[in-house]
Amino acid sequence: MEIIIQTTPEAATAVAARTIALLVRKKPDAVIGLATGCTPLLLYRQLIEMKLDWRKVRTFNLDEYVGLAADHPASYHSFMAEHLFRHINIARKNIHIPDGLTRDVPAFCSRYEKQIKEAGGIDLQLLGIGTDGHIGFNEVTSSLASRTRIKTLTSQTRLDNAGFFGGEEKVPHHVITMGIGTIMEARHCLMLAFGRKKARAIAGAVEGAVTAMNPASALQMHPRTTACLDEEAASRLKMSDYYRWVYANKPDWQKIQPPFNGVGIISSGRRHKQLLSRNGTSLPAWTARVPGS
Repeated sequence: MEIIIQTTPEAATAVAARTIALLVRKKPDAVIGLATGCTPLLLYRQLIEMKLDWRKVRTFNLDEYVGLAADHPASYHSFMAEHLFRHINIARKNIHIPDGLTRDVPAFCSRYEKQIKEAGGIDLQLLGIGTDGHIGFNEVTSSLASRTRIKTLTSQTRLDNAGFFGGEEKVPHHVITMGIGTIMEARHCLMLAFGRKKARAIAGAVEGAVTAMNPASALQMHPRTTACLDEEAASRLKMSDYYRWVYANKPDWQKIQPPFNGVGIISSGRRHKQLLSRNGTSLPAWTARVPGS
């Protein structure tokens, strides 16, 4: 697992955004697994600002609440439309999100798995992490080999999502979610975590035992997982200095965003480009291509 620690959520998100941008530019018909919740909001804003060409990109969302119509304001269909899809040129036919109103959940889950396989598998799966270590809605004790299925949410997860519904009592009890086994078949897993409340889950996922008591710990067994963290989320990692040293000393061609005052720079030949932040200040940034891309 590659651990990338940046000073702020903005800087860590920039690494993730560049990773996705490089994939889309290199493979225009990439298959990308998407996540919801507060964590990826900044990422989606950055991706929108990059003005990538999404016409051939295919997406599969991790999950959806059972019982919510696609047009329900708290559904993940609505979330994705508001925060990403209506701002980019993605084809509607290429968007896949679980159907919260399906009358046959097992049959739908089987079809979802089949659609992923027919698309060629997921090239990059975006992930957040719950305060208890869940990924997708694979709650604690979920099978590490699980497939897309219905899950019952814990009280903590319902509390964590209460803000989207206007109260915990309004949060559904069940969801359809990709399984951990499904997630692990993605060619690249990209996990984001920000804030001190995620620190314990991250420490367990990265440095603890592989266990269903921290579902994200299964990512230790994945051949290519990248975790983009801010300082607070990384605060309980025992090897944090080592992770910083490794990232700072990678060869240039391997770096997504080398440390540079919280942002990054990659040179191509003798030149590099400058980007402007939202407040108009000049920030060093990567060139449009990196060697080998």
